[in-house]
Amino acid sequence: MRGARGGLGRLGEDLAVDHLLKHGYTIRERNYRVAQLGEIDIVAEEAGCLVFVEVRTRRGRAYGTPEESITVAKKLRLVELAMSYRQSHEAAGLPVDQRIDVVAVEMTPAGRLFRIEIIKSAVGA
Repeated sequence: MRGARGGLGRLGEDLAVDHLLKHGYTIRERNYRVAQLGEIDIVAEEAGCLVFVEVRTRRGRAYGTPEESITVAKKLRLVELAMSYRQSHEAAGLPVDQRIDVVAVEMTPAGRLFRIEIIKSAVGA
């Protein structure tokens, strides 16, 4: 089960990167990890703004939509991860403005892309 879920998540991240690029985002980094906090799926820039992107992928809606799966605890971790990224990349000349977006990816039960949507500023930073 874990392998199948990991494969679905990786597919969702790959689809999200392609979708973000098509919408004018520049990808800076993927899978930025911090011990004990977790990871940011994608770090990008869009229109002079540093964007931290959480990708949520679901097959079907039995457990709700992808964006509904983000808990309060996950939102708090994303904010902490964004602060950590900024602190650890101070010398990199990062844009002043930042936000946390969500890319919701829905697949059909057969494994085809059903919906992909960028939700800007989905999590308060």
